[in-house]
Amino acid sequence: MTPADVAFVDPGRGRGPADRLGLAVQLCTLPWLGFVPDEVRAAPPVAVGRLAQRLRVDAAVLAGYGERPQTRTDHLRLVTDYLSWKPAGSDGVAVKELEEFLLGRAMEHDSPTTLFNLACEYLIAARTVRPGAVTLTQMVASARTTATALTHQKVAHLLTEQVMADLDLLLRFDVGLGMTRLAWLTAPAVEATAASVKTAIEKLKFLRAMDAHVLDLSMLAAERRRFLATVGRRSTYQALERHEEQRRYPILLTLVAQSAVDQLDEVVTLFDQAVSARESRAKVKTDAALAERGKRGEVRQALLEMILPVLADPGIPDDQVGGLLRGQIGMGVLREAAATGWPALPRDHGRLSAMDTSYTYLRQFTPDVLAAIDFNGGPGTAELMQAVAMLAELNRTGGRKVPYSAPDGFVPARFRDYLAAARGEHGNREPPPPLGTGPGVRRRHHVVVGRAAVPGTRQVVDRQGDERPLRRSGPVGLHPRVRPAFDVRDEGHRPDHPRGPLRPGRLPRQRHRPADPGARDGHARGHADQLRPVRPGR
Repeated sequence: MTPADVAFVDPGRGRGPADRLGLAVQLCTLPWLGFVPDEVRAAPPVAVGRLAQRLRVDAAVLAGYGERPQTRTDHLRLVTDYLSWKPAGSDGVAVKELEEFLLGRAMEHDSPTTLFNLACEYLIAARTVRPGAVTLTQMVASARTTATALTHQKVAHLLTEQVMADLDLLLRFDVGLGMTRLAWLTAPAVEATAASVKTAIEKLKFLRAMDAHVLDLSMLAAERRRFLATVGRRSTYQALERHEEQRRYPILLTLVAQSAVDQLDEVVTLFDQAVSARESRAKVKTDAALAERGKRGEVRQALLEMILPVLADPGIPDDQVGGLLRGQIGMGVLREAAATGWPALPRDHGRLSAMDTSYTYLRQFTPDVLAAIDFNGGPGTAELMQAVAMLAELNRTGGRKVPYSAPDGFVPARFRDYLAAARGEHGNREPPPPLGTGPGVRRRHHVVVGRAAVPGTRQVVDRQGDERPLRRSGPVGLHPRVRPAFDVRDEGHRPDHPRGPLRPGRLPRQRHRPADPGARDGHARGHADQLRPVRPGR
């Protein structure tokens, strides 16, 4: 209590100790609780003791306070005037403002407890004495009823006979599914498999057949839509059937509208996870193949260490080099090394070719995904979008091969070898790629590079030629800036080299070997001190 509060409680006009202490309890209780209980004498003893010490009275005198009910009422009026609070009359402006506040909050929250607590906080902030608990509870119930009627009124123009019939169909048991359509729609996918992707696409098509993806519920607050959709997911079909129409239909309407967005998110996420799992499997296979190649490389390195000293030794005549090497190493070892060969690795170390065994699995759902989802590209992704559209059209018409005229400007340099092989630029080492397996458009997540937004969803497909998770963009319908297509030149790759780009891990071959032994010897003398020659007979 401040000195002004003490002066207000004890004005020196003959107010007794019990009245002073009771008035002090009301003065401290009103700003804290927003009201003063009828039983002022039931205040916590600890708080009463501190007030009594501040007023220099005995705490026990509070037991005699309020023997006359009019005393408590008069003191409460004095406290409200002193603190500039106003009572909540039955038909005053404060009550009207409270009703408007509760209606606005009821359009966002439907929990009675939440609305009751919000009303108490509002009254304290407005310096209004809280009415009785029963009265406030009745006001909360009235606000909830009004909010339900107002919600139905705002969406009434959307509830045509066909729409209401479709919504009622959600609550009926479907023999083919073994459950209601409502339970089928709200059941999330357990794992990212081909069957899960297909089921998610079927749900998306079902919702689009209801025009759920074009429903405009912007007349309802976002919190109200989220709340009604949550009620629809958590409620059983029996509970929804027991609701009145003005409550049941808005719940189902917001549920299908929100499910259309969520289901599109789920399709994109499941598709990304399913394909990423195959990419991870291909990475494991590639790593194992590279490890095996490294083991075989040790054997070839050992042979090279035996061959180079002989070739670099100027004291060994040229006509004895072949016989010396065949005698030391052995014809069996040389023939085995020659038969094994050492094929050059592509720039991605064979990562893309390791996906070949997965295309049968991917084709189970990839055409359906491309047919169900539209992609929007940003600056620099024109060829990317053209390639995706071409692949979707081939799937629709039953085409089996990607045309050679397909755009490939978005393909990274490390995948260019596959394009060259498929087009026969390197001796037709590979046949033309079938649908969905061409290096240029094998899969939109693996080779297609850039950033593409899916209209109507919160997902953004962001791939730079490796595995990256999906990123969430801003609100639905607002697509962030998209980056230009990836530069086809990798770091360290020099396409302007006179001999053309070098493949990583492959040494340039010496196309001309001098016939003059002296030239060979002279070339070797510069490195003779760095090699340990192998003398005949060693």
